[in-house]
Amino acid sequence: SSYKHHGKDSVLYRVKRKIEYAKAQLRAKIEHPFQVIKVRFNHRKVRYRGLEKNTAQLFSLLGLANLVLAKRYLQRTAG
Repeated sequence: SSYKHHGKDSVLYRVKRKIEYAKAQLRAKIEHPFQVIKVRFNHRKVRYRGLEKNTAQLFSLLGLANLVLAKRYLQRTAG
């Protein structure tokens, strides 16, 4: 990142640091379901057996990952 070139007391440093922090938060939220798919469902490689089949498999895996994440969220809020 480019904010490290400025002094820590600089306004530009603080603004760029906040931007980098926001990007990291967004990146973590987007990449977490893919991590669940890789680890929980052991889906590390894609077999190219047709675009329609790959798309259907990916949608079903993402749906299952959403259910796993929703289960975790509901258990946390209910307990």
